[in-house]
Amino acid sequence: MLKVACQGCAGAFSHLAAKAAFPEASFVFFPTFEGVLNALKQGIADRAVLPVENSEAGRVADCHILLPASGVFIVAERFLRIEHHLLGVKGAKIQDIKTVRSHVQALSQCANTLSKMGIASYPAANTAMAAKETAQNNDKSFGAVASQTAAELYGLDVLKRNIEDSPNNTTRFLILSAQAQIPPAGSEGVITSFVFRVRNIPAALYKSLGGFATNGINILRLESYVDPLHFVSAGFFVDVEGHPESLAFKRAMNELAFFAEKIQILGTYPADPFRRTLDGK
Repeated sequence: MLKVACQGCAGAFSHLAAKAAFPEASFVFFPTFEGVLNALKQGIADRAVLPVENSEAGRVADCHILLPASGVFIVAERFLRIEHHLLGVKGAKIQDIKTVRSHVQALSQCANTLSKMGIASYPAANTAMAAKETAQNNDKSFGAVASQTAAELYGLDVLKRNIEDSPNNTTRFLILSAQAQIPPAGSEGVITSFVFRVRNIPAALYKSLGGFATNGINILRLESYVDPLHFVSAGFFVDVEGHPESLAFKRAMNELAFFAEKIQILGTYPADPFRRTLDGK
């Protein structure tokens, strides 16, 4: 049976994304992203699932640094609609809740709603862990922001559904493997993810990306981050439409190499069909 590593505990959104991608798999949980990646590298797990960005709260911290250093590969992506619920212990009412705990990303995605309700919020390691600790504390004044699954697993009541600020709240998860699984050359609907660091020269970023425009390569995502080992030059995490074996891709990457350094491909994989809904197709 396939074994999939997730951060947090049962009922976390990473767990839900992993179950959607691998319904017949078994799951192992680790408190940190580093633990998940180490499990994959050490053969404890066959796959790993990590969140990388959210439509409302932006990118998930640390992934930009951890993924390149880990040596693992992106082999798929999964988008998951995120529905946050206000959970309380049995017998609690909404007016009883004074404080909630959840993952910092979840709290960010529900910030306006919680503010209007007059509920204070404090970060927890994970949404499901917050639910588990709420159940253990058994205090009607404390709640959690987590999933329906977490409520069921830890015996909590759903006091208010869908407290996320946006009805389109969606998180993108990356599915990782210790070995690359590159689709055949010529495959349609393929994404390649890579990181690079620009050389410390004028207009380096502008010039490094010019080859993608001239060769018709669509850039889906471009995010800067600071590598703590190279503070004076920015690193960039990029998703593009294209296969590394295509001539256009090779030409674009050759031009990139003139103005960038430490280029590292993280994976080539099929685009999630969910992307077609974003394009209105």
